[in-house]
Amino acid sequence: MADLIQRLVAELARLPGIGEKTATRLAMHLIRAPRPQVRELAQALLDATEKIGLCSVCATLTETDPCRLCADPRREAELICVVAQPSDVLAIERGGHFRGRYHVLHGVLSPLEGIGPDELRIAELIRRLGPARAAASGDPGHPAVGEVIIATAPTVEGEATAMYLARLIKPLGVKVSRIATGLPVGGDLEYTDQATIARALAGRSTL
Repeated sequence: MADLIQRLVAELARLPGIGEKTATRLAMHLIRAPRPQVRELAQALLDATEKIGLCSVCATLTETDPCRLCADPRREAELICVVAQPSDVLAIERGGHFRGRYHVLHGVLSPLEGIGPDELRIAELIRRLGPARAAASGDPGHPAVGEVIIATAPTVEGEATAMYLARLIKPLGVKVSRIATGLPVGGDLEYTDQATIARALAGRSTL
């Protein structure tokens, strides 16, 4: 295989979730693709890496600062949903049901990987909740955050992160809630693991 092709395959294989076989298929596709299409892809990659940064408010990826969600006056400023990654914001927004705002941690607590509170955007979150105390004292210039929804994944690391955040936030007088977990819509009990069934039973609601 030509050196340039091997280099392309090697670079593509460095992407998350892309193995050598997939990288080879992508490389062959790009080599055969029309030149304008390849140039558009290359330009899109350059533009994204050069023009996209972090929102100074919620820390999601954005071209403008603050991001469009933080700048939207129609969003509920008193409701913040905490997620692990910017991709989680996109997933929730696709549903179109959440009208609050977000805060992106850029990871979850994982001592085995050396990820502690200082490696996450936790301090920024606590600073955002500071106006809640000012509003509680009667200062109308600061809209109070009434609730923080922790939407980290139901993994060991995600649960540890949720519990850690709850311990920090509750003393501020802000309600802390956790997204529900359990059976997916259309799921079959027969093929569902016991941990998921247990969560579904614990999170049951009245009909």
